[in-house]
Amino acid sequence: MRKKETKDLITRRDFIKKTAYTTLGLSLGGAYFDLIPALGQEGDGFPDLAVATDGSPAEITKKAIDLLGGMKKFVSKGDIVVVKPNIGWDRSPEQAADTNPEVVAEVVRLCLEAGAKKVKLFDRPCNTASRCYSRSGIKEAASEAGADVSYVVDSGFVKTELPEAVELKTWWLYRPALDADVLINVPIAKHHGLTRLTLGMKNLMGIMGGNRGQIHWNIDQKLGDLANYVRPDLTILDAVRILVRNGPQGGNLKDVKRIDTIIAGQNIATVDAYGATLFGLKPSDLESVKIANRLGLGEIDLDKIRMKKISLS
Repeated sequence: MRKKETKDLITRRDFIKKTAYTTLGLSLGGAYFDLIPALGQEGDGFPDLAVATDGSPAEITKKAIDLLGGMKKFVSKGDIVVVKPNIGWDRSPEQAADTNPEVVAEVVRLCLEAGAKKVKLFDRPCNTASRCYSRSGIKEAASEAGADVSYVVDSGFVKTELPEAVELKTWWLYRPALDADVLINVPIAKHHGLTRLTLGMKNLMGIMGGNRGQIHWNIDQKLGDLANYVRPDLTILDAVRILVRNGPQGGNLKDVKRIDTIIAGQNIATVDAYGATLFGLKPSDLESVKIANRLGLGEIDLDKIRMKKISLS
């Protein structure tokens, strides 16, 4: 959650710093979450969800963020920002397995224009990191936009207790993501063989260390636990191209559908709820989305939210 709107509350970063390390104990317990109003419900006149279509990847990314109030609503001067895309696979942008590099670069540029001191960008890929970073186009595009692009290193993970968790009680999480002033989640929308889809919540697995295969049992609850703890400040769902079959890695261009769409919102459950509709599913078809809703991570009945859609065509 944004620091500028919660001056009298514990900031997201301060809470994580007090609960992330087991040696510090659980002094705050669940009190922090009781203090936080539902994100996107502040009555500031902006929509809960912004959907921009029919423009270049950079244009629709900027427009969706503008509809939410602009990047300055999320990033303040001097902030350390982490932009977390999906760079999990050794695939080209046309294969729609990784976040579109033009989307990522535009997010980086907007953060720096808003006054960010530094924008860090990383992911923990499933394929060889150097090949994923390069072939996805993200390393080059984000670096040219001004991001500090790095590979995830084992020494950066810290054993973390998740005090509100049902299943994922303890896990190794990436400290630079936990310490950031602002965390911006930039997933791509695509099919997934286990969870049906991979959207905003699934993308947060990129800050997890250890053997991630161990979370596959009851994965939907564990994804909810992770999202509830990390609580990104903004989720920007890349649906420039979506992978409709054979995800998450894909590879066949016949499995890719181009729809030139960006969905953005503060509530990760709401963003994922809308993402489900891109694949002909209802939000309630995704167990992780229902769990996130119960955890207070956003409204998933799209008839009940404030939504703004715009086409640039």
